[in-house]
Amino acid sequence: MNVVSDDMPFIALIDDDGHSAHLLTRMLTAHGAPQVRHVGSAEGGEAFLVECLSDIDREWPGLVIVDLKAHSGANLEFVTRHQALLRQKGIPLAVMMQTTDRVGRQAMQDAGATAVFFRQAELEAYRREAAAIVSFWARNQRLDAVGM
Repeated sequence: MNVVSDDMPFIALIDDDGHSAHLLTRMLTAHGAPQVRHVGSAEGGEAFLVECLSDIDREWPGLVIVDLKAHSGANLEFVTRHQALLRQKGIPLAVMMQTTDRVGRQAMQDAGATAVFFRQAELEAYRREAAAIVSFWARNQRLDAVGM
């Protein structure tokens, strides 16, 4: 039996496309990710992060993934607004975006993204990207999360 509670490790996925979020959640879980909690909008993601991170007794996400498609600058806006809070709490912020050149990826990292991953149209490439995200999450676990 799986029991889900607020003190279990999880990944927060802020994605305004429900179909995309469902597919990524399935793929992450298949590669060994913990529970994925989906939030369906930038505004909802902001509210979730503020509520979650203001409670020191609550489990915080081990990773926040942002994949907003409302407009071309949605990811960059979200990262710019929230990276300082996440960095302060020691939570890595990953962005999913269309494949871009080094300049585009660097702009996202300069804004505060810890990592940038690319949306992939081909299934095997998508699987590899999901596996890379889970690997990134595993490498960035907080030491105090072990043994809880």
